[in-house]
Amino acid sequence: MSHDLIDLSATEIRARLRAGEVTSAELVEAAAARIAAMEPKINAIPTLCLERARAQARAADTARAAGRDTVLSGIPIVVKDNNDVAGVRNTGGTPIFKDRISTTSDRTVALMEANGAVVLGKSNLSELGDAQTTNAVHGTTLNPYDVRLTCGGSSGGSAVALATGEAWLAHGNDYGGSLRIPAAFCNVLGLRPTPGRVPRKRLTDPFDTIFVEGPMARCVDDLALMFDAMVGYDSGDFLSTPASGPSFFAAAREPRKPARIAVSTDLGLPVEAPIRAVVEAFAEMLAGAGIAVHRGHPATTGAMDAFRVLRGESFFATWEPLLDRHRDLFPAAVMGDIMRGRDQPGRAIAAANRARTDFYRRAVDFLDDHDFLVCPAAQAMPFSVDILAPETIDGQPMQDYLGWIAITAIWSLSGLPAISVPIGFSDAGLPIGVQILSHGGRERDLLRLAAWIERELSLPATPIDPR
Repeated sequence: MSHDLIDLSATEIRARLRAGEVTSAELVEAAAARIAAMEPKINAIPTLCLERARAQARAADTARAAGRDTVLSGIPIVVKDNNDVAGVRNTGGTPIFKDRISTTSDRTVALMEANGAVVLGKSNLSELGDAQTTNAVHGTTLNPYDVRLTCGGSSGGSAVALATGEAWLAHGNDYGGSLRIPAAFCNVLGLRPTPGRVPRKRLTDPFDTIFVEGPMARCVDDLALMFDAMVGYDSGDFLSTPASGPSFFAAAREPRKPARIAVSTDLGLPVEAPIRAVVEAFAEMLAGAGIAVHRGHPATTGAMDAFRVLRGESFFATWEPLLDRHRDLFPAAVMGDIMRGRDQPGRAIAAANRARTDFYRRAVDFLDDHDFLVCPAAQAMPFSVDILAPETIDGQPMQDYLGWIAITAIWSLSGLPAISVPIGFSDAGLPIGVQILSHGGRERDLLRLAAWIERELSLPATPIDPR
């Protein structure tokens, strides 16, 4: 019974909850058993709050029996370990906060809980902003498709928890690719929404438009269901707006083949050969389905340099108050970002903002002509867990530890929504995904397209055992 529940999608689980065929309390126990079996192999959810989850599940079962249902109906989820869950440890993956206990759930988590999410625990992440899920507090999370390799980051724990069936839905967030890269590395989906769709945690700079919160799931229906539980207005995030229009879940149930689409295997960046090959085959599939496929992309000139500058500015503003006391606890790469923010001249920031504006305008003009743009969700295949970042990709040296995430980071800069969708596997059996972009606010169209792709490709979406 327990394993049968783990194999089901969140959408199927919700149907069973509403039909009275299973309880949220039973789901928590099924998840707890799966977590106990998986965690020694993968280290995806280092902080559990199962007694809290059991209490939430009982409340959800009582409410549902009384006719008070919610979006998620009491489905267990995991929350990334840089958001506040009331009464639970929130380390951010850094020794600076290793003993921090959240007094309340932040606005992102509180909204999900109000919409029926039952929080099982906190998923592992990178240390203060890297794209490899390893940190000095909880250690390294391993890729279930090959435990010698990274699962990506920084929302890697959430991606692995989904891939192995430890949870039916997962929360993550994204600054430079943190929802999209681990999704691609673990054969799951991640949605980076338009800024303002999902209220962000209180720790976030309310004036920033690069950092967003978003959903992760094993299939498109589930991703949309989770997104419905996250969207809405919160007075603490002035970018946020009330949910309106048809549900995102309803959009996902309407697969739609586009008339036209643009595909780039690399955006002019170094990309490893297995990824190029699978993306090229995907483009041919689209064309064979009768879609007008344009091979090209908007110019990305200056975008990654601008990302580095604005990341430095943001990191210095965020962490400068802690430097005197905790300088030795910051990872060297992150300290480099902070020092860049401290030392770069004002004209560098002005130039970065101009480059960002120019790139956004080029991207919007391009999407006016092609509706969607498809490109890889990662430039490299999953690499060894023993390194922070690849030094070269396709024979080209990387400038720094951020070089290998340029293909996602530049889109964070644009503010445009992006969905990471699995499209196949390498010859070595490792997952490969693409990110699909469109105009701001068009998440429903992205979900409809992703649902069509999922139907056409029929890729497996059931949990796997680590190997």
